[in-house]
Amino acid sequence: MRGPHNIWRLIQTGATLQRTGAMGVVLEAFDAPVSIRIVSRTLVWPFAWLGKKGDPSLPPLLRGLSALGSVYVKFGQILSTRPDVVGADLSRQLKVLQDKMPPFPRSVAIDAVERELGIRVEEVFEEFSEPVAAASIAQVHKARVATTGREVAVKILRPGVEREFARDFDAFYLAAWIIESLSPASRRLHPSGVIEHFETSVRGELDLRRESALAAEFEASTGGDAGFRVPAVHWNLSARRVMTLDWAEGISANDIELIEAAGHDRKAIGERILGLFIKQALNDGLFHADMHQGNLKIAPNGDVIALDFGIMGRLDEYTRRVYAEIIYGFIKKDYRRVAEVHFEAGYVPRDRDIDEFASALRSVGEPIFGMSAGDISIGRVLNYLFEVTERFGMETRMELIHLQRTMVVVEGVSRSIYPDINMWDVARPVVEDYIRTNIGPRALLRDIARAARVVARFGPRLSQMAEDALANQAVEQEQVARNTSLLFGLLWFGAGALAAALVGWLVLSI
Repeated sequence: MRGPHNIWRLIQTGATLQRTGAMGVVLEAFDAPVSIRIVSRTLVWPFAWLGKKGDPSLPPLLRGLSALGSVYVKFGQILSTRPDVVGADLSRQLKVLQDKMPPFPRSVAIDAVERELGIRVEEVFEEFSEPVAAASIAQVHKARVATTGREVAVKILRPGVEREFARDFDAFYLAAWIIESLSPASRRLHPSGVIEHFETSVRGELDLRRESALAAEFEASTGGDAGFRVPAVHWNLSARRVMTLDWAEGISANDIELIEAAGHDRKAIGERILGLFIKQALNDGLFHADMHQGNLKIAPNGDVIALDFGIMGRLDEYTRRVYAEIIYGFIKKDYRRVAEVHFEAGYVPRDRDIDEFASALRSVGEPIFGMSAGDISIGRVLNYLFEVTERFGMETRMELIHLQRTMVVVEGVSRSIYPDINMWDVARPVVEDYIRTNIGPRALLRDIARAARVVARFGPRLSQMAEDALANQAVEQEQVARNTSLLFGLLWFGAGALAAALVGWLVLSI
C-alpha cells in the first residue's frame, strides 16, 4: 500500500510459514476447512523457497514466527495465553516467545545505556548482569546501583527494532486494504482501523520514556489494590531507549510447577489476577493491556507483580459505565437491559428491533450458565457476541479493542494458573460494587455536583460570555441578511440578463 516492497513482505511471510512448517500448524490449530487448507498451500507452495529457514532446533511455529521478526512474535505472545483456541501443546510452545527470545550481547546493551544516559556503566552500577530476559522488543539486565546498593531491572530496546516494526506494519496496512477491497462486508470491522490502533499501541513500547510515565501512573492508581504491585521507576536512569525500575523478586506466572512448589494458593492467585484486572479497568479506567504470563511475577508473599507497561489501555468514565452495565446485565440475565445499553450508547443502529436484539443476546448468555466452571470461556462469549452484533450492524469500537483483547488474554492467564476458575463468580462482586458506586441516584447527584463545579469556575465570566454570544448572534444575523441580499441581487441580475438576451433574439428575428 505504501510501496511495492510490502507485497514482497507479504509473499515472504506466507513463504516463511510454509517453509518452516508453521503454515500447517496454524491451519490445524484453527481447524481450517479442507478447502482453505488446499487453497492456502496451493497459492503459497510455489514461493516457499523465498521464505526464511529460521532456527531448525525450534518447533515449526516458533521457528516461523521468530524468523519473521518482532511483530509476528508479538502475535504469538497473545496466542500463547489461549490454550482453548490453539490447544494446550501449542500454547506451551508459544509461551517461549514471551521472555525467552535470543538476547543481544551484553556489550551492545552497555553501549546503548551509556549512549542514552550519558554515563559510564561501571561508575553508576556496581553490577550489570548478562541478559535475564529477552522479549520481542527489549531485553532486561539485573543491576545494582552503586550509590544506594539497590537492585534494579534495566530494560533496553533491541537494536533496529523501530525500523523492523515500521516495515511490518506497512505490510499489514496493505493486507488490510486488500481484505477491504475484496470483501466489502469486512469494512464493518474496520481492518485498517484495527491495524492503526494496534500500531499506535505497539509504537508506544518503542519509547521507554512513555512507558516510564505509564508505569508511574499505574503504580499511583493501583496503590490501594491489595495483593498487587508495580515496581517504582528510577527517572534519573531512564531515557527513550532505556528504562530502569526496582527489581521485582518472584516466580514467573509461566512456571506453574514452581508456583505450586512454593505453596501458593493457585485458585486465589488466578482469581486475584482476573478480579484486579476488572477492578482496574472499571474503577480506574487505566489497565495493563499486555497482561500475559511473561509480564507477571508471583512474589514470595503471593502478591501479583506487573511488569512491562508499554501497552496500557484507557476507558473514559462513560464507556466504563456502559461496559459495567453490559457485564452486569449478563450476570443478572437481564438481556433486555443489555440490549437497551447497546442502543443508548449508539453501539447498535437505532433502526434495529430492540426486542429481537435482546432475544439474540439471550442466545449468547443462557448457554454460559449451563456450563461447568472449567468450560466457561470469555473468549467463547466474545465470539458469540461478535456474531450477534455483526448481524445487527454494530461497528467495531476502536476504544474497546484493548479491553476486549486483554480480557481474553487475562482469562487465559488466570485459567493457566487455575483451570477451573469461574469468570462470572470473580467478576460479579467487582461489577456490583462498581454499579452501586457509579450508577444510580448517588452517581447522578455526584455528576450534577461535578457539572456545577465546572460551571462555577466560569461564574465571573458568565455575563461577558452571554454578551459575546448575543453579539455573535447579531453578527451572524447581519451576515445572513447580507448573504440573502447578495443572493437576491444575483438572481435579479441573472433574470435581467436572460430578459435582455431574449429581447435581443426577438429583435434579430424580426
